[in-house]
Amino acid sequence: MRILLWHVHGSWTTAFVSGPHEYVVPVLPDRGPDGRGRALTWDWPASVEERTPQQLADEDFDAVLLQRPHELHDLCERWTGRRPGRDVPAVYVEHNAPQGRIADMMHPAADRDDLLVAHVTSFNELFWDCGTTPTRVVEHGVVDPGLRYTGELERAAVVINEARRRGRVTGTDLLARFAGVPIDLFGMDAAALGGIEDLPQDRLHTEMARRRCYLHPIRWTSLGLSLIEAMHLGMPVVALATTEAVEAVPPAAGVISTRIDVLVEAARGFIEEPGTAAEAGRAARAYALERYGLERFLEDWDDLLAEVISDARGARLGAR
Repeated sequence: MRILLWHVHGSWTTAFVSGPHEYVVPVLPDRGPDGRGRALTWDWPASVEERTPQQLADEDFDAVLLQRPHELHDLCERWTGRRPGRDVPAVYVEHNAPQGRIADMMHPAADRDDLLVAHVTSFNELFWDCGTTPTRVVEHGVVDPGLRYTGELERAAVVINEARRRGRVTGTDLLARFAGVPIDLFGMDAAALGGIEDLPQDRLHTEMARRRCYLHPIRWTSLGLSLIEAMHLGMPVVALATTEAVEAVPPAAGVISTRIDVLVEAARGFIEEPGTAAEAGRAARAYALERYGLERFLEDWDDLLAEVISDARGARLGAR
């Protein structure tokens, strides 16, 4: 298959382009949000090719993956000359939980008989109203960074991109309530809050794994891939019991709760008891490999894309 997709979420895209297909990502001179091209801090295979908007019109695709409303409603057709879902088989990948008055919100791809919405978590599918548009859930998968956990530093690692801007959504404000728990914040713009930013993914994983535990304070998100990556690294987890985290973190892998005092106690416990932390980290890794492994992720996507392409062909034949 030859698949068009925009480089929107680096970690998710890294997993997706690890499959056996050909992948095309748009590129712009400034490598802005609509044309990031190939990743600069992730290791992508040669099967990922860059194309300018001018070149896309002459390219053939078996399917297009859409991840943002303006890709669906404008960008794809303007750059390729093809309407997604009608001229080329299309899947809208929904990475995020809905924001705003949820009871009144419709998904931007709602009520479309020519698309399929693929949610990355069951929580997403539960909360988004897609109307009559068919939906599926393809849970996350990540490239296994390997068991790197040493826990040598008596500190908790937190990964939040744009922590200051996203504030309460990412639980940035909660970090101050973890009194007595030394925290190292990683992510884009983390330096503004005294953290560590702009580490290449491989080094980030190594640095995370040196910390005694992983803290996930995010209130409202689909499911942060950094949490799954931390589990793959062999890190014990302390997380808010919100959104999909209640499915992702089994009891043996750490502690989840909506009570901050419970999470503070858990983080302190892991920091003070390295043996307990290592044991929980081993359980976290075993669970992550089974549920969020790359092979399962790629197989699920192959099945879904084959279904969408087959249905599109059937619809075209039926229209003749």
